[in-house]
This record gives sequence, C-alpha cells and structure tokens, in this order.
Amino acid sequence: MTISVLLADDQAMVRASLRVILEDQPGIEVVAEAADGDEAVTLARRLRPDVCLVDVQMPRLDGIAVTRALAGPGVPAPLRVVVVTTFDLDEYVYGALRGGAVGFVLKDAGPDLLVGAVRAAHAGDALISPSITLRLLRHVTSSGAPAARRPAQPLSERETEVVRAIARGRTNQEIAAELFISLSTVKGHVSTIMAKLGVRNRVEIASWAWESGLMGAW
Repeated sequence: MTISVLLADDQAMVRASLRVILEDQPGIEVVAEAADGDEAVTLARRLRPDVCLVDVQMPRLDGIAVTRALAGPGVPAPLRVVVVTTFDLDEYVYGALRGGAVGFVLKDAGPDLLVGAVRAAHAGDALISPSITLRLLRHVTSSGAPAARRPAQPLSERETEVVRAIARGRTNQEIAAELFISLSTVKGHVSTIMAKLGVRNRVEIASWAWESGLMGAW
C-alpha cells in the first residue's frame, strides 16, 4: 500500500528536499505541496492524504492552526499530522500537540527519522525526535499546562505500563518486546487506554502521562 503525503512548508527548497527524501523510499508518494497554511488545509481536506507533514512557521495559517483544523478536537474525521520544527523546544509544539499532532520531527533530524515518522503516523504509532521527547514532555508539565483529566475508568496495571512506555517514545513493537506480549495485545491496550483517557492518539497519551505525574522523575 502506498502512503500518500502532503508537504506544507513556505520554503520551496525545503519542500523539494522533503519530496526527494520521501519519494526515494518504496511505498511513499507525495501527492501535494502547500506553500502556506491556508493552502495546506484546503488541499488536505480535498485530497485526504494518509499523512500531512506540516511546518510550524508558515504564512496565513501557522502549523498550530493547520493542525487544529485537520486533526483537532471536534474534527469528525481527523487526518494524521506530523509537525516539522526547527527548534528542539519550539514554543509552538505544545499547541500543536494539543491540536492533535501525532508526531514531531526536527528538520535536521535526518532522512531516516523523517521517513520513520511518516511510516509511524500511517501505522497509528507516533514518532518524536529523540532529542526532544523527554525535554518536550517535561516542558509540557512545567509550563502551566492544564491538570490532566482523571480516566473515565481506572487504568489496569498492564495499561499503566503501556502508558509509561508510550510516554518514553516506544512504538507498539518495542512495547510488545519489552512487556513480552503480542503486538495485537498492545494495540488492544492502546485502544482501551485512549477510550479511558478520552484522547485520540498516542501523543495525547504521552502528554497525559506527564501531566498526571505518572512518569514521576523518570
């Protein structure tokens, strides 16, 4: 199955570079490019690509506004948005996370991580550049973020282990290996956790884990 991707960045050279990197990989096709946020929203809603790679700083609509429009609360059929940022503690990233982004990648992180983020988003996982995973989520908990909501139902011991693993940036396959359970079991736990927490993706699970104090001083 080919993964369709929308690129949104106001710099033509950046878009060209991203296109070359992605289309050099088997099973990935860039179906559209947008030079500003408004165009990104219009194209994404019309084409409904599998993954949208969205730069944070763009004219007309910035990356946060684009993410909220495509994946935010109240969007009936949210798209998968991966935010691409220049700085490892970009002030916009938290807003994008709250807006429904499923991944964060630094522009200088390298081709492998970029491709990995696209494939992870398509597979329902989330990938955050390793250099910002813990710093970003710790920043979330110390920046006046709202208190985490209580789960609709208590998390089981195993579900809590899965939440902690997600908050550490682990993929489903890595969680399965760490906890000695099947991949399908992990996916089942993730679905149950999202329902209990009232969230829609793994990034929001990770955010909840840090905001709730579940990660402690890890």
